[in-house]
Amino acid sequence: MAKILIGKYEATIYPEGEGYTGAISLGFGPDGKRQRLKRKGRTKTAVKDKLIKAVKDLEAGITASETYTVRDAVNDWLSKGLKGRSENTVTKLRILAETHVIPRLGKIKLQQLRADHVDEWLDQLAGKLATTTLREIHSVLKRAIRQAQARDMVLRNVAELVTTPKGTDGRPSKALNRQQAEAVLRAAESSELHAYVVISLTTGVRTEEARALRWDHVVAWIPESKSWRPVTEVGFNYRKFAIYVWRADRDGGDTKTRKSRRTLELPKLAAQALRQHHVRQAAHKLKAGEAWRDHNLVFCTSVGTQLDASNVRRAFRKITKNAGIGSAWTPRELRHSFVSIMSDQGVPIETIADLVGHAGTRAPASRKRSTGTSSGR
Repeated sequence: MAKILIGKYEATIYPEGEGYTGAISLGFGPDGKRQRLKRKGRTKTAVKDKLIKAVKDLEAGITASETYTVRDAVNDWLSKGLKGRSENTVTKLRILAETHVIPRLGKIKLQQLRADHVDEWLDQLAGKLATTTLREIHSVLKRAIRQAQARDMVLRNVAELVTTPKGTDGRPSKALNRQQAEAVLRAAESSELHAYVVISLTTGVRTEEARALRWDHVVAWIPESKSWRPVTEVGFNYRKFAIYVWRADRDGGDTKTRKSRRTLELPKLAAQALRQHHVRQAAHKLKAGEAWRDHNLVFCTSVGTQLDASNVRRAFRKITKNAGIGSAWTPRELRHSFVSIMSDQGVPIETIADLVGHAGTRAPASRKRSTGTSSGR
């Protein structure tokens, strides 16, 4: 058994199995038990080098074991580092991690991860994924290592040293022309998503805004009191309706920007679709009975819970396929279609920007519920 001094620590190296084991005494823990740091290797030199690194990590405050991997770091971040995030966000990040990060880098020891590993990994993905997706995946790794740093599991974040490469060009967004839009509206009439499609196409709301819309934010204009009142209080027997776009299916429930908060008057087609949808939803509620979860959502599942974005996408593709325009469409393209159709009709770009809630435009007076509405016709 050989004894050596590494820094201020006394170490011993001794034969074990087919190689050698090195051990450093760290004194006694709070429980009174002796604490030892061990490293194994095929040769004494290899063990000594590992012990020297282990001592450097100790002096730097690094506490991770030699076996702590990138997989461990990512899983720790997914389980502890996403508190307060929405369920949809957590699910999305977990899918990115389990699909792209863990399979390629998961087995590498975190302390052995180098910038070259990250560079090569991202370059391999760059030919397959869009730039936006690459940034999201790279962010998952950076944030996982950042949490490991905060817990003294690793000294530096090598993922921060790498620039995200340019990926493939994403699928360009499309817009329905007027004839296609009319075909989609007809095809949607038999779908549970009918009112969702009508509202999206006639007002230009974002998909996350539509999914978060509540019935108390669907309002009718009361001529006698000259005020807007929720249809849940006054019903649909009025001529003029609007929606308050004040919420979104995002972290915290806020709209994308402050200027996205807006009030939109509904065209007759949209108001009629919502009236029919309200009746249909009442039937669902009655059928669900005690299983119904009342979140006051306009668009929800058959038991009242929030719609999942992926389910909306699948249902919408079925509608576009039935409309004869194929299934390569997404719900967000209803918003693009609204902008395109309004522009073709000669509506000023400033007005369109206000209607769709774009940041950087003038704030319309209609954002206050007591002052009026922006027309969504």
